[in-house]
Amino acid sequence: MAAAAAEAEPATEEGTLSIYKAARRIKRRGSTLYNALRSVAEDAAFVAEIAALWPALPLVANLRCGLWYTQPRTLAATCYFKSTDGHAGNWSFSTARLNLHLALLAGERGGCIIVDSTRKGKRFPDSMSKTIPIWCSVLNRAIQRHRLRASNQAAAPNGNGEKYSGSSNWDSSVHLPVWVLDTEKNAIEGRVEEWTDRFESCGADIHSLALGLHKPLRPLWISQNTCIWLNEVPEHELWEFTPIILVSASASGAVATQRMSSEFSWHYIPGAGDDEESWARGLTPALFWKHSYDLLDGGPDLCNQLVADIVEKDRVYRAQRGERSPQITVNHLKCSGDDGPYFYEEHTIITKPMNSDPSIITPIDTPCSNNSHLVVFWIGRSNLAVSSTIQVAVDLADVDCILNCDSTSRLPSSSSENSYLEIAIVGSKNDRFSLLKNLPKAINFAQRNLIARRKILLCCQTGEDISICVALAIITRLFNDSGCFDDGDSFVKRNITKLEMRKRLVFICKYAINARPSRGNLRQVYGFLCNEKAQLCC
Repeated sequence: MAAAAAEAEPATEEGTLSIYKAARRIKRRGSTLYNALRSVAEDAAFVAEIAALWPALPLVANLRCGLWYTQPRTLAATCYFKSTDGHAGNWSFSTARLNLHLALLAGERGGCIIVDSTRKGKRFPDSMSKTIPIWCSVLNRAIQRHRLRASNQAAAPNGNGEKYSGSSNWDSSVHLPVWVLDTEKNAIEGRVEEWTDRFESCGADIHSLALGLHKPLRPLWISQNTCIWLNEVPEHELWEFTPIILVSASASGAVATQRMSSEFSWHYIPGAGDDEESWARGLTPALFWKHSYDLLDGGPDLCNQLVADIVEKDRVYRAQRGERSPQITVNHLKCSGDDGPYFYEEHTIITKPMNSDPSIITPIDTPCSNNSHLVVFWIGRSNLAVSSTIQVAVDLADVDCILNCDSTSRLPSSSSENSYLEIAIVGSKNDRFSLLKNLPKAINFAQRNLIARRKILLCCQTGEDISICVALAIITRLFNDSGCFDDGDSFVKRNITKLEMRKRLVFICKYAINARPSRGNLRQVYGFLCNEKAQLCC
């Protein structure tokens, strides 16, 4: 009897399933890998249609979701605007994510198209509704101040202020979409001056922005609900501003809808490309677009196995070349079915193609199974460079030594202790003190090689976070305010503040345009520098 009661208990629990659990189960059944990839492909077709309306404008993906909706061959650049900087009551202008390369690209090409998406049933993510409009307004206002100062210098007796071409009526107001409440708009407008002051104080190169932008930046919004008359598409050159066209790739419906293709039935998922760790099973945007026809034509029954095969082949391919290649573990679902002190010169990007013509330069570095090139960002004249984890087969003639912050990559056989250092540094989410504990080794290695005037390559898994933070620690600890190596003499004399660190991060981001340092790692760098300063003062 007791056994019978035990067997009946799950059935009773199943029979009294709550509405919340039932809804979660239905959603889980619809959120399959095939449904996500099919939804991404359909939304990417919409993005391609919008991009074709303004073919002269470069297509830019907002990391990371935007990468899924743009084919790598059509992508001109990436940017990084966080939705959290636009959340109600939490509005912010981030000096760690300035995206100045995007403003310069828009100025050079007359505008740009940014792609992103959201799962939350809204037409646009907050990164497009508020973060990017705030960014446009702050940059416009800083450029306006800079142009005004230059005009005043030119008007003064014996003035030699520089004259800028372009729009004389420079619009620096905040342009927000109509669905943003007036109270929220007023609150944002009240803080733009403060954000502009912070932007000017962080050492950003506003002079280059003022030279590159002839018209003020202004966002425009396009979604799948936008009505566009194809015979009346305006030419972007005729606008009195530099358009930042924000394309939200997905339909705004909050509920997945049933759709049909020529062979298969599938559920459409809005914003399917978001939060890829929860559904992609190790598949990357580059891998998806390389194998998109096979994955979509294989249907829902074969999709999971095809993805597993593609990811494993890519892992083996990269492992044979000494790249980081962890095996992917899939958790199965429960139910089936102005000139700053660091302004030197234009940033230098060295691209080393493998088995191809060295003169061919690829505009963007995307991780894929046949990673045919390596992009190295040289940080001014510091003899420091950053990149993602290098491939052993790549010949880096301009690099004398390597500081590898990705411990899972293989040690090159031709390297010695003086020219190669491997440090096991993991992200702040996995270990809050990993970077802090290993920075002394990195500083000593860099100091020894910089004294010998050797060129150092700093690399980590992505080239966007840990290697950037290590470069920040080295430049703050061993370089002076003019960006020259002084073996730490100026470090002893100056105070270490977050503003000083921010200036040097902006300097690094000017050259390493893909930099995305995490807040946790930046905290560890600041803690390390404060500890170093305290020890020197004792």
